[in-house]
Formats: sequence, C-alpha cells, structure tokens
Amino acid sequence: MPWQNLYNAKLVTAEDAVRVIQDNNRVFLTGNCSVPQVLLNALVERAPSLRDVEIVQVLALAGEAYAAPEMTPHLRINTLFISDNVRKAVNEGRADFTPCFLSEIPYLFSRGILPLDVALIQVSPPDEHGYCSYGIEVGVTKTAADAAKIILAEINPKMPRTLGDSFVHVSKLDYIVEVDYDVPEMKLGVADAISTQIAQHIAGLIPDGATLQTGIGAIPDAVLKFLKNHKDLGLHTELFSDGVIDLVEEGVMTCERKTFHPGKLIAGFLLGSRRLYDFVHDNPIVELHPTEYVNDPFNIARNDRMVAINSAIEVDLTGQVCADSIGTRFYSGVGGQVDFIRGASRSKGGVPVIALSSTAKNGTLSRIVPTLKEGAGVVTSRNDVHFVVTEYGVADLYGRSIRERAMALVDIAHPDFREGLAEAAEKRYNLPKWFVSDKVPTNQ
Repeated sequence: MPWQNLYNAKLVTAEDAVRVIQDNNRVFLTGNCSVPQVLLNALVERAPSLRDVEIVQVLALAGEAYAAPEMTPHLRINTLFISDNVRKAVNEGRADFTPCFLSEIPYLFSRGILPLDVALIQVSPPDEHGYCSYGIEVGVTKTAADAAKIILAEINPKMPRTLGDSFVHVSKLDYIVEVDYDVPEMKLGVADAISTQIAQHIAGLIPDGATLQTGIGAIPDAVLKFLKNHKDLGLHTELFSDGVIDLVEEGVMTCERKTFHPGKLIAGFLLGSRRLYDFVHDNPIVELHPTEYVNDPFNIARNDRMVAINSAIEVDLTGQVCADSIGTRFYSGVGGQVDFIRGASRSKGGVPVIALSSTAKNGTLSRIVPTLKEGAGVVTSRNDVHFVVTEYGVADLYGRSIRERAMALVDIAHPDFREGLAEAAEKRYNLPKWFVSDKVPTNQ
C-alpha cells in the first residue's frame, strides 16, 4: 500500500488518539521543545476519566497543567531529569524522579526495564518516501518510540527536518494528528561579568582542532564567543544552541579535524531560536542521533581533543561535584555530565571541565565548600574530576592528592570565603600553616 494511503488511514483528532490510553498505562512524553502540545492537552482533558497513568519524560519544556495536584490520581509523572514545570511536584512527592545517566535512559525502554505502552511524539511531515524526521529531539525519543506498543504522532510542518539517525516511517505510526504551531524557542543565556570571566578561563584550555560539548546557558554561550580566533573546531554534544551557528558561518567550526564523524556537527537534540531551527533544516553538516550513541563515553572518547564543559551546584574540597540537588531537595538530574566528563577524560588530549560561579545567593554562599550539603547528590565523583573553573581561575585536580586539591580549590574560591575554607581544610587535611595564614585578609 502506498504510504500516502497509510497516512490518510491513520489521521485522527487528538481527542480520538488519546482514547487508546488506558488505566495503568505507561506513556512516554517527548521532551525539550518538541513536546506534542495538542496531544498533551487532549490527554489532560481526558485525565479525569483515567487512573494511575504514568507519564515518563526527561526534560519537558511544557506547561504545568499535567503536573497539577488535582492530576495526581490520574496522571503521575516519572521524570528522568527534573525540569522547571515538574520540580515542585517532585519535591512534594506528587511526581517521581528516576536518576539515570543520559546515555543509559534509552536502555530503560529498549530493554524493558520501563516498558512503554504509548509514546506521544512530534515529527516533521513525511518526505517523498514516507519518512518523518524527529526534528530537534532525536536523543531519547527515537528509542522510546521504537520500544512503545503504540505511537501517537503529531505531524507539524513547523518542525525542521534534521538528518542523521533521525527518521521514522509513516507505517510505524499508529495514529497521526496534524497540527500547525510554532515550535517553542529557548532564549539564549545572557552572560554577566562572572560568566564572561569563567568563559575566558575555559577558552584558554581549548586547543585548536578541539571537539566541543556545549550546552545552553550563559557560560557555554560565552565560551563560544571567545573562540573566534580558534581554528578547525568540531562539535559532538548532547545538545547545542544558536551560538554554534556563528562559529560555523565564520569558518571556525569546520569539524575537519574531528577523528569521529569528521565534517559533521553531532548532537542528540537542540534548544534554541527559530534561527537555529532554520539552520538545521535539511542541513547536511548537522546529524542528530539517539542519546545512547551520542552520549556513549566510548564514542565521545573517539574524538581527539574532546572538550567537555559541564556545570555544578557545588564542589567540595576533595573534588566531589553535586549537580542535581540542593541538599536533599532535588533540582535537576544527572543528565550527560558523567558521560562527557568520562568520555573527555579518555580522549587523546581531552579537557574535562566543571564550571561554576564561586558564590550563590548574591555572594552570601560559597559554592566551593568544605563538604557537600547533607543529602546532596554526588553526580561526578572526585575520581572523575580534572579541571574546575570559577571566575577566579582554573584548578587542575587530576592526579593531585586531597591536600593539593583542597589548596587548588581554595585558590579559586571567592576571596571572602578563602580563609574559612582554608581553616576547614587545615583541620581535615593538614594543610600547611603558611597556606592558611596567607588566606587571611590583610585588613584584619
């Protein structure tokens, strides 16, 4: 049967599509800026007639209606990365959080650890052969859709057609809902003076010919702006945003010296503006692949001079990195931090970086701390950490003793907290007296 006939036979309204969802089903929700909004809204409308439907998601840039308290008996969210719209529900116990490395999340579905009844996805219109592109969210979605018993797909002409391992044929879709709305955009981070200083330090660690992992936010965007005099940079990253476009157009990010997928910008998903979506549409330099491939540390390590830039909530004086919680309060998730830190560590000439501002809460709290807060999660162990960067410099911890690590981290802490940190380190790790006394402000 021609694919066009299959397509027409599967066309339904969103309200009809979500009727296949039954009590006790586990439903995958495509995340990031690809949340299928019409299907999700229809599910919320149907929710009062359902019981104990589990919605599995990662980072979902969606509204809060499906996470509202009154939804709890009907829809219960199980998130593998905590986004703003479900953070309150998770910390109030109305939603669940399942920690997992981003590289391993797809295996929860494909290996039947979290078997999926239904997947809600959003894709581009089919090409002449009947293949739809997952667009800006291939990472976790492709494997989840492959593993689900039933696929409900929104077909959106505003979704860019991305290349790579990013396609699904119309024959694999069970129900098709045609929609037409703008794909949500993510604003770029605005670099302040502190982010700019951190970015300058990181840029100094990046050699020509490096392959970058970049995220979204003030620090990654600021780093890209300091690389315009570099040569032959590449990209292998779980996600990228608009900042990459300028480097490509200016001939800085050529990908020509990459040792894995040379000539290609490799990612799992995208977050950015319409400019980014237009840039990636049918662009052969861009390839999106499933997360279990992009974030596999062994694949990451196949890129020589791999530079991984990741953030933290706090770092203790031994180098332990907390990036997913504030004490016992869950904030985000593991994400791809460990995948890329380990991948960059194994890369020939790799540069694994943990970046954070030295203080929080308007300078009242140090983010370099003697010990992590009670209940804080260790996302990256002290054994994995190489470079820690604040606005005050770079601490190279790899191969250093605990005493040497503590001294290096005190030196990049905010000056207001160095004396206290040095005194705490002296008690625990027997730091030299001269080092501690050197941290006492001269006006005391």
